[in-house]
Amino acid sequence: MEHILESPAWHALNSGNKNLGLGNDKAKYFNKEVSPFAAMEANTPENFQLLYEVFPDDRPALFMSSTEIEIPRQWEILDLVKGIQMVCERPVATDDFSAKPVPLTEVHVPQMLVLTRLTNPGPFANRTIDFGHYFGIFEGNELVAMAGQRLHAYQFAEISAVCTHPHHTGKGYAYQLVQHQAKRIQLNGFIPYLHVRANNSGAIRVYQKAGFEQSRDMFFYVLKKG
Repeated sequence: MEHILESPAWHALNSGNKNLGLGNDKAKYFNKEVSPFAAMEANTPENFQLLYEVFPDDRPALFMSSTEIEIPRQWEILDLVKGIQMVCERPVATDDFSAKPVPLTEVHVPQMLVLTRLTNPGPFANRTIDFGHYFGIFEGNELVAMAGQRLHAYQFAEISAVCTHPHHTGKGYAYQLVQHQAKRIQLNGFIPYLHVRANNSGAIRVYQKAGFEQSRDMFFYVLKKG
């Protein structure tokens, strides 16, 4: 039986994020202003065809799999990124930090877009904040670091968009925000997890320090309808 986190986007679209989902009972996706993720009940040629039929023509799809798979020919592969999925199943410590994470709202979206475009932590669009639970650290009036939550797949909640302005790295902001998010997730009865590029050794060390352990490899396909 497939583990929920082998296909977190599909399970999120059917549980914690189903209010943001479009599609049908075999193939679903998010509004492009929220997230590029698309997912299927099972990775079969038939379901890839169903996804092809319902998915919009004007945008790429981000599709994740816990194994490398053969993509049907009607889809063009624009990119393939190898990632690592990490899960935190032990209680998160609460360290004392001088900087206080501040809840982010729609008022902060312009600054969030600037920061994510500068740092490229993963897809972030005008309505990605609809996933909720975004917090940031400010220096003066400038948003210099942030993290949020994204795919809520049943009992699992994903930490996402972890990023720090290049002029403010080395201050421990990413570690603080990840620890803060993981603690909030656990206090609400969920299990925190996240994804990171396999070659991002610095981020992996930060996540390990915060209590995350590698769970499985993940493959992220950027697809376009051919």
